Amino acid sequence: MIAGKGESDSQRHSGGSIPGAPGIPAYSFEAPDPSVIPVLIAAPHGGRAYPRALLDDLRHPDSVALRLEDRYVDRLAQAVARETGAGLLMAQAPRAMIDLNRAPDDVDWDMFARSSRPESIGLPSRRARSGLGLIPRRLPGVGELWRRRHESADLAARIEGIHRPYHEALAAALASLRDRWGVALLVDLHSMPPLQARPGMEAPHFVVGDRFGTTCHGSLVACAFSWFAANRQLAAHNRPYAGGYVLERHAAPAAGIHALQLEVDRRCYLDSRLSEPGEGMGQTVDLLAGLVRRLAAAVSELAGKGWAQAAE
Repeated sequence: MIAGKGESDSQRHSGGSIPGAPGIPAYSFEAPDPSVIPVLIAAPHGGRAYPRALLDDLRHPDSVALRLEDRYVDRLAQAVARETGAGLLMAQAPRAMIDLNRAPDDVDWDMFARSSRPESIGLPSRRARSGLGLIPRRLPGVGELWRRRHESADLAARIEGIHRPYHEALAAALASLRDRWGVALLVDLHSMPPLQARPGMEAPHFVVGDRFGTTCHGSLVACAFSWFAANRQLAAHNRPYAGGYVLERHAAPAAGIHALQLEVDRRCYLDSRLSEPGEGMGQTVDLLAGLVRRLAAAVSELAGKGWAQAAE
């Protein structure tokens, strides 16, 4: 029988370091030990530990932080993990400092001083050209984010202190789940600004991304949409968010590691200003906790073993 909530010991650790914020780790990890479900929840854009130097370098620190963050998705993730027994990996470093859902070479080198640029520079990716590369450069309605050009030493420190340790921890946690259960599922949790409604159609409040069928078994996607439909919640598939570097790097369905990106409309759990937790927080936690439980059962079946056998 699977251990119930609170019946297992807990493993906790943190790692990495945030340049300019001594003593604050880049990420934190917590999970029951042994694991009680084969699911890991991650929140790569939930970090809110802003070094003073970073804020000083931003042109509009308050508005930029609010726009770039997946605002309070860390609280959402913590509550869902607590309700379900899922493992939880949370970034502490803010997205403004480095985007953990981007490849380490997805850099817009025009942001950097000429002396810091590599001798050979390839064409920037579409994301980097849009202003949302490894270090975000600009936002619609805001323009350029930074007061000065960056230095390559700053980038190297962020990659080594934040990006590399986070992804190593994520890979290790998924491997541990897969070793125990024969299968693992990553729910990469994000939040999104409200989507535009189409004529005659309500805008979805959730977007499930699997990089167009490449990062998880189709039964898991079907399970997610069945859950949202049963709870009368409109969800979209891969558009406008199909999943980024996290899924590309860590998903390996053939090896038993499945991954979904889940975007949640911030109106579901924040106030009307989309800045503080709102009345919908509890209801959204309940909805997502139910989804995680359903997905845990579905992914466990992919390993060809029942709950009791997997938990022994």
